[in-house]
Amino acid sequence: MSLLSFASRLAQPLLLATDPETGHQLAVTALKTLPVPRCGADDPRLAVRAFGFDFPNPVGLAAGFDKHAEVPDACLRLGFGFVEVGGVTPKAQPGNPRPRVFRLVPDQAVINRYGLNSDGMDAIAARLARRTGQPGVVGINIGPNKDATDRVADYGTLVEKLAPLVSYLSVNVSSPNTPGLRDLQQASFLDDVLARSLDARDKVAPGKPVLVKIAPDLSLEGLDDMVQVCRKRGVDGMIVANTTIARPTSLKDQATAKETGGLSGAPLFDRSTRMLAETYIRVEGQFPLVGVGGIASADDAFAKIEAGATLVQLYSALVFKGLGLVGDIKIGLADRLKRGGFATVAAAVGTGVVRWRL
Repeated sequence: MSLLSFASRLAQPLLLATDPETGHQLAVTALKTLPVPRCGADDPRLAVRAFGFDFPNPVGLAAGFDKHAEVPDACLRLGFGFVEVGGVTPKAQPGNPRPRVFRLVPDQAVINRYGLNSDGMDAIAARLARRTGQPGVVGINIGPNKDATDRVADYGTLVEKLAPLVSYLSVNVSSPNTPGLRDLQQASFLDDVLARSLDARDKVAPGKPVLVKIAPDLSLEGLDDMVQVCRKRGVDGMIVANTTIARPTSLKDQATAKETGGLSGAPLFDRSTRMLAETYIRVEGQFPLVGVGGIASADDAFAKIEAGATLVQLYSALVFKGLGLVGDIKIGLADRLKRGGFATVAAAVGTGVVRWRL
């Protein structure tokens, strides 16, 4: 066990004893102020080529942890293969009033209704500009302001400002905490959003990958429409999936489950993985997929790959298991590949998709 993993496990009970948002802020502050040694080289089996980048491993940090692009390089040093910062909005906005994030400890789950609290694109751009030339894949999740009169235009504004400063952009049309945002998943709206985003990308950073992040609550007909628009517009990938507004009856903490917001963590795993498999079938290999939702172990990560993910992302499980989880997943994932006879992650992608279909 590394010193970092040991320290993280010692600190975990203390963080869990704090208010969830305070605990989050403490974790970010620690990464800003404490020296984070770079992890050793990853198992060569874990190397992935996607979106024009070479990833040392397929395990990424999902949007929502480093909301304001304060610690992307520290997160990369933790051993993540890539990091997604944000969500970021054009103008700074405070988000929803506190309390706005809740732990469901017996369920290993989180409900959040942050509402895209953001320092705004100018502050984020200044931070990203300071890391220009640094190694590592850093993407950014973008969304419109809550009070925007033209949400489609907001996406274009964000792309023009931020595309030159990041590895890829994730177009967020699936946050449940910005009223009306999921309406942009309807085919006609999504087409407008992507047209504006891709035009802006082509002006300032031609070829920069643009991905679309979708909700796990789509109907199969809605998913058909989403994939059709994404394929027609030539996006570079899809991220499956965001948090869910559903509340599974299996949740143990039914009192906290009554809070509004997006549910993430272990209870999201099956729903998001089945949506991933359905997306993989519809995409027909036109572009790679990123699987996110409920990953808390190497077995979970491997299941996402079997269901069609080239890369995976996690966040909520870190709340309960600490930063050492990243290394544990990578070790276990390399072992799963070896036992399955797969020389690379790419060789395993989609091999279990039939098992995961809805």
